[in-house]
Amino acid sequence: MRIDVVSIFPSYFDGLALSLLGKARETGLIDLRIHDLRDWTDDRHRTVDDTPYGGGAGMVMKPEPWARALDELTTDSENPTLIFPSPAGEVFRQRTARDLAHREHIVIGCGRYEGIDERVFEYASTLGEVRLVSLGDYVLNGGEVAAMAMIEAVGRLIPGVVGNPESLVEESHEDGLLEYPSYTKPSNWRDREVPGILLSGNHGAIATWRHEQQLERTQRRRPDLLAD
Repeated sequence: MRIDVVSIFPSYFDGLALSLLGKARETGLIDLRIHDLRDWTDDRHRTVDDTPYGGGAGMVMKPEPWARALDELTTDSENPTLIFPSPAGEVFRQRTARDLAHREHIVIGCGRYEGIDERVFEYASTLGEVRLVSLGDYVLNGGEVAAMAMIEAVGRLIPGVVGNPESLVEESHEDGLLEYPSYTKPSNWRDREVPGILLSGNHGAIATWRHEQQLERTQRRRPDLLAD
């Protein structure tokens, strides 16, 4: 999979060189490229924003640098997916990550200030599939944090990135429920015991207990998931 990220703060993504995603980049499982939007400007100050039409606070990102960036990054791509993190977008869920993990080429455009000129999204739709995606019902200073979260959620689903693929099956949200609680040694820690069923060796009973814990935890913490 190839992922291109466009931002005015490319160093924000230095952390993606660490851990499993860093290894996936080194081995070629993920071709992750970080770009500076200012490289597609043509003025001395490398300007990427201007005042909004109609008035209002803040600045809006200019369309031409974005168009140039998207043109160049999608030139050799047959069916790219162009993602723009936005509080006005669809909510990013585990099923979104699963869907994106099957794409060959993803371009993520990180907005800043009051956002990107709306015409950029219209233009981008002529280059590939456009999706505005939100991490949740809150506002961040820019799209970088959301982009990093999406890259990690998608990247770990690519075969070979996570060492034990079985661990992906039993995680929260994979089956619509939250994950069951996990324990390790020692069995008694500061007067707190590991549930006895986990020490029984009865794998059928353990599986039943874990599913019951998923249902109980989901009902208590995220009843909206059960409604869905």
